[in-house]
Amino acid sequence: MISLRDVRDSDLPAFWEQLSDPAARHVAAVTRDYHYDRVRFESHWAKVRSNPDILVRTVLADDEVAGHAAVYGPPDEREVTYWIGREHWGRGIATAALAALVGLEDTRPLHAHAAADNAGSIRVLEKCGFVVTGHGRGFARARDGEIDEVRLTLA
Repeated sequence: MISLRDVRDSDLPAFWEQLSDPAARHVAAVTRDYHYDRVRFESHWAKVRSNPDILVRTVLADDEVAGHAAVYGPPDEREVTYWIGREHWGRGIATAALAALVGLEDTRPLHAHAAADNAGSIRVLEKCGFVVTGHGRGFARARDGEIDEVRLTLA
């Protein structure tokens, strides 16, 4: 069973472990400083959790912390993001979590970005109603270079 709940302090060690996974970072491609530094990670999560404009939830799979999902950004540019621990991939958790998250967010359109070769993430977004609306290139720290990206939108 997949569910979302408010983020708790006790979730953060699981988030750190999931975000620190080199294989998951490579798949996600676009990573931030807080994926590599525990102090920055703690600072990032303190900011996220204190910002009332960010809708962030812990993703639970059978009551285990499987990852997190969020909607952030100004009303005309709201974007979704999610991270599911690699040990939970391939079980429909990301799709169920994202579907539940977008159900909590009234703003449309919603946007998302994914590495063009991240077929799993693109598939999750499309199953939740997102459609590819653009292509571009961006720097992917986890791959130490530029990559092709896709932009997706949920109208």
